[in-house]
Amino acid sequence: MKFRDMPYERPNPNEVKAKIAEFIEREKAASSYEEAKAIFMEQQKEAKHTMTMANLASIRNSINTKDAFYEGEKNFWNQFEPELEECMHQWNNALLDSPFRKNFEEEFGEIVTLNAEISKRSFSPEMVPLMVKENELDTRYSKLIASAQIPFKDGIYTLSQLAPFKTSADDEERLAAWKAEGAWYKENQAELDEIYDELVKLRTSMGKMLGYENFVPLGYDRMTRNCYDKNDVEKFRKAVVKYLVPVAESIYKKQAERLGKDYPLSFADAALEFRSGNPSPKGTADDIVAAGKKFYDELSPETSVFFNTMLDNELMDLLSTEGKRAGGYCTSIPDYEVPFIFANFNGTQHDVEVVTHEAGHAFAAWTNRKRVPMSTVWPSMEGCEVHSMSMEFFADPWAEDFFGDDKDKYLYSHLSGSITFIPYGTMVDHFQHIVYENPELTPSERHVEWKKLLGIYMPWMKLDGEIPVYSDGEGWQRQLHIYGMPFYYIDYCLAQTVALMFWAMIQEDKDNAWKHYMAYTEQGGSTTFTELLKNAELDSPFDENTLRSVCEKAKEYLDNFNITWE
Repeated sequence: MKFRDMPYERPNPNEVKAKIAEFIEREKAASSYEEAKAIFMEQQKEAKHTMTMANLASIRNSINTKDAFYEGEKNFWNQFEPELEECMHQWNNALLDSPFRKNFEEEFGEIVTLNAEISKRSFSPEMVPLMVKENELDTRYSKLIASAQIPFKDGIYTLSQLAPFKTSADDEERLAAWKAEGAWYKENQAELDEIYDELVKLRTSMGKMLGYENFVPLGYDRMTRNCYDKNDVEKFRKAVVKYLVPVAESIYKKQAERLGKDYPLSFADAALEFRSGNPSPKGTADDIVAAGKKFYDELSPETSVFFNTMLDNELMDLLSTEGKRAGGYCTSIPDYEVPFIFANFNGTQHDVEVVTHEAGHAFAAWTNRKRVPMSTVWPSMEGCEVHSMSMEFFADPWAEDFFGDDKDKYLYSHLSGSITFIPYGTMVDHFQHIVYENPELTPSERHVEWKKLLGIYMPWMKLDGEIPVYSDGEGWQRQLHIYGMPFYYIDYCLAQTVALMFWAMIQEDKDNAWKHYMAYTEQGGSTTFTELLKNAELDSPFDENTLRSVCEKAKEYLDNFNITWE
């Protein structure tokens, strides 16, 4: 069924909650595993339908935040989802207390009860009003970002539409675009500070409700960190500073030489990789999608069926339009067993990476669409990001279809960008630990902390007053994950490390690399992140040698890259 034809109907909250209560009582009364499993399967069907309605409302609101009907539905789900979560905690508790728990684990995997235990300790009914308020604040941030109307040159642009000018090869135009964007954030800084300050205080209160000192342990539980902890993340961050920051710094020093700029670089100059301009996709949005179809058709029979299903059923909304939510994502529509891709094309290489990155998520969801329980379709978030970031590298041999004469530029840019991203992503994680471990910090003190971290993780950035917001340590406010998905960013860095492993494997034997990719992907969310890697014969990013090895291989490749352009 085409996305536009999928019917939406707001569920009746009382009926949904009553149905879950009925499932709980029946599960408790089950006299055999066969009976308990039958009830479990009924509950799964109902949960899939409820999630379908929630996701349809969310997607359609994302596509047009000015649509009054779906704005109303978004507000409804902001209120109802915490209540629904309370009911689901009770259902999970019934499964954990079931005399047939071992039977469930044997058939569906221990991951089900492991994650249910994490869910159990991360919730209290007292938190529901705070969760409602948290949803409202997140929506307020998203709407504010989507509302941006930035005067530039002879037009008015959204933040996404302004992005191509921020990488312009014309120095004056590029700097002016960065200043225009910075001015918008500066004008709205009071509200951005207010929203985040409320979120930090709110989340801290939630953590304390559960007996924690602060929000950090709760944040980890909400991200379903089921195989590593804060100490592992700290160890990874130190390895990034030790091995990766020096490689990234060497990349930016060469960039400064190519551009004829002083080092360290301004934020505007760091955005331009080559004096002749950054790699840009050839053709229109339709051409990019057509190149994507060719890639997936030729990559494997499985990816061909998947991508043609996405096209035939209009399961991608890609163009940047007024009122559209910023960013991009992939989600599922469970009743129809299909994924959906949301993005904002803006004429940059990012457009191609959407077709590969978000479709990497979508392919994994498609591959595992029939998994039971529904919670095992996707692994935890860092596991999901391996699907997407690695798929980007599998598309490299098709770079000419996407970029034409800019193919080599893109191949260099893609690998170097993957390296230089990890310090930024790790900094985002470090910043959030500082914020939630010190919730009493004022907004201005948070900006100071961000500016300090820039010196550690991104020493190639010149911190002067030329560009508002960025030079003042306030650039973190453009990162929507910091507002809406706390601690969801180190996931990208862990996954990027694994993706770089795949990149190295592809250089030696693409078919063998794909075999390992499928071995990883076909597991869905059936076990923990580290076990998924082990089962696919992949190294753990928490092993310091893993990061060191991928850095050495990537640096050697980039140092020997035959750059025939400026």
